[in-house]
Amino acid sequence: RSDVGAWRDGSGQLWLFGGWGVDHAGSWGMLNDLWRYDPTSGNWTWMKGSTTINATGVYGTKGVASAANVPGARESMVSWIDASGDLFLFGGYGYDSTGAAGYLNDLWRYDPSNGQWTWVSGPDTANTGGVYGTLETEAATNLPGARFASVSWTDATGNVWLFGGYGVDSGGSLLGHLNDLWRYNTSNGIWTWMGGSNTYGAIGVYGTKGTAAPGNVPGARSLASAWMDTAGNLWCFGGLSADAGNNPVVLNDLWRYDPVGNAWTWMSGSSLANATGIYGTQGTAAAANAPGARAGSMVWADTAGNLWIFGGAGLDSRSTAT
Repeated sequence: RSDVGAWRDGSGQLWLFGGWGVDHAGSWGMLNDLWRYDPTSGNWTWMKGSTTINATGVYGTKGVASAANVPGARESMVSWIDASGDLFLFGGYGYDSTGAAGYLNDLWRYDPSNGQWTWVSGPDTANTGGVYGTLETEAATNLPGARFASVSWTDATGNVWLFGGYGVDSGGSLLGHLNDLWRYNTSNGIWTWMGGSNTYGAIGVYGTKGTAAPGNVPGARSLASAWMDTAGNLWCFGGLSADAGNNPVVLNDLWRYDPVGNAWTWMSGSSLANATGIYGTQGTAAAANAPGARAGSMVWADTAGNLWIFGGAGLDSRSTAT
């Protein structure tokens, strides 16, 4: 399978939900099975969900856990784990309560202690537009629009940050890349629109490389890569977007977001699409080096705070799409 939701809990066990792949009968489609992997024993455990593809979501009553509840089959959702060890997932592309496939903006919580899902917020139907409210202002009615292939971070206070993706904006327009930034307060369950546009297709405002400014913002995109540094800054690299003619393009711009100052900084890479990779000499750092434009890369940060990027779909050193 691919495009799954994934978590690592406090005891080092790995959790995996859904994605696009193969069910027990060998059929291809979207999945909603939840699995746990124990690195000590090397064993997988099927915890919840269907053994077949394209399962409809069973939402139950909002805010009430139930053994019957289960998110519908989906792919490219965002996922995080809170301080108490509960697993969360938001959105993606998949099946709603009616069995219809589309973009989702439902929020779910799974409690490993009782094995039950809770539908936390958002609609139980697909393709719902966002409710943005007032910029930087918490409101119980706020909600990001339905989307998939967003990126997310969890900050030191436990709040979750969500950026971009592909889906529905405030006007209910489908099939657009987004560049809105949201914060989810895990203590009160409220979303806040923190930056970016409330309509799809927004163009990036780069400013001066290395200089933060209130007007700076990455352009709309999906399938970016993201991480958080030890100082609490959010970082975002590359992704998939579209040009003025709605043709797909890939990016290699690197951005840093300061949650305290609420400002983006363009740190590296090109402000133009489809940039070729500049490799330099293997093992040697150089200011001119830059990964080629790409989407869907794997990223991680080491204990020294360095970022590592592996693979993705994009451009090599010869401008060849790979």
